Formats: sequence, C-alpha cells, structure tokens
Amino acid sequence: MFNLPYATFGDGHLSIEFRHQALSELTREVGVYALCDLDQIPIYVGQSVDGIRARVRRHLTSARSDIIANRQIDVWEIAYVMAWPVPDKGMIEALEAYLFHHFDAHKPLMNGTIPQNPGRLNFEIPNYSMVQVISDADLETRRDPELRLPRQIEHYQRLVDHILTVKDSKQLRRSLRAHFERLSAYHAQFLSQTGPETLELEYGEHADATD
Repeated sequence: MFNLPYATFGDGHLSIEFRHQALSELTREVGVYALCDLDQIPIYVGQSVDGIRARVRRHLTSARSDIIANRQIDVWEIAYVMAWPVPDKGMIEALEAYLFHHFDAHKPLMNGTIPQNPGRLNFEIPNYSMVQVISDADLETRRDPELRLPRQIEHYQRLVDHILTVKDSKQLRRSLRAHFERLSAYHAQFLSQTGPETLELEYGEHADATD
C-alpha cells in the first residue's frame, strides 16, 4: 500500500486546528447535513436530532462514527459541510431522504442505507449554509491528481479489506461501488496530465518523423 499520511496532510497540527475552528461555525440546530469532497460534491447525507455541529464533529474528529469506522468515508476528502437546519424535528426524515435522492442521482453517495424516496415535500426546503473545513492551501494540494489518486486507491483497499476481514454487508458493498466510480474519475484525471514519459514519447516521435 502507499505510504501516505493517512490521518493528516502537511502540517497535521495546523490542519486539525483549522478544522476545529471551522466546525465551530456550523449551526447547533437540528436538521440535515451533507459531507462534501474537495470539489464541493456531496458524498454523504446524514441527519442529527441533537445538533448538526456535534454530529459532524464526531464524524470528522473521532472514530466514534460508523461511517468512519466502516471505511465508508475518508476524512481526508472532506473539505466542505452543508447544513440544513429545520424548526421541526418532524421534517428531518423526509428532508434527509429527499436530499439523498437528489444528490445520489448526480453522483453515488457513500451512504450504505438507501432511504425511501419521499417524492415531493410538503414543506419548503430550508436555506442551507456551507462551511469549508480545510484550509485553501490543503485544498489546493489535495486536489492534485498525483496525490488524490494514490489516496483513493489506498482507501479503496482499506474498504475492501474491511469487507473481507471485519464486516460484509450490502451497505458496505454499495459504498465500495461508489468509491470505485470516484477512483475511476481520479484515474482519468491523472492520465489526462502530461507526465515526463508522455513528453519524452511525444518528442521522440516528433524527432523520428523529421529524420
């Protein structure tokens, strides 16, 4: 496996401190949230009846989270958090299901359990807020395909190993398929870059053609 810094990147202390400060900007209200990747694309939709900030903090700062313990999410990829606070807890289930199907239709989410599609909601979707939880410097660095692809490969391997040796379920296999789709996208980005070997080949072919 690749020897990448799995918990943090760069100056780990500064990265953790930035995230800690950023999470304090999240609402304490109950509602629905989405964990988003480096490209602001939601990869997991969840709910909290005790407060969005506390729930998201557990996901991103400790292993007391099933989606982290089960390798469904790599915290390294989480750069933004969206939050939809609601005035009534009775709205949470339907809103979570609605947002899940809305985002999952564009790109598969890492949620293992698929909620029933509620169809049209009988209330207006609340306004959402978005908080960036990693620094601009970390964001730019982590978006580099030369780092992102190996990282995704490593996480995919970890999830496969978890399924084979710890726990196997339809939910985790669904997450595995979603990770493979992301891995394929990062692979394509990596190949689209012009590397040293590609340049050497192009110049070599050009030189042969002019002999």
